[in-house]
Amino acid sequence: MSDHSASPARPVSLFTIVCLALLFATFFFIARHYYKPAATSPQNLAAENLTKELEWRATPEARRKALADLRANEAKQVSGYAWIDQQAGKVQLPIERAMELTVQRYGAKK
Repeated sequence: MSDHSASPARPVSLFTIVCLALLFATFFFIARHYYKPAATSPQNLAAENLTKELEWRATPEARRKALADLRANEAKQVSGYAWIDQQAGKVQLPIERAMELTVQRYGAKK
């Protein structure tokens, strides 16, 4: 009686395993050799190395100040009047006033 569970691996299976191992090793060698990650991301650069547009990313304090300025500008735009295009007659209105005018305009058509 021959016992098939104790038979050695077939040569084709061993060849396949060796070829796959070589394929993975080649892939990792190529990836490691040619992949060059960026040295540092813009938010981690020193302030003197940043362009004028990216200065706000230099430090956490600069980012907080930029966010506070942005929020203040947005609050001013939402609550104030301003000309968008004076020649075309386009104005910026507070949101509440714009909603009132919209209700008046479309409520009168009913």
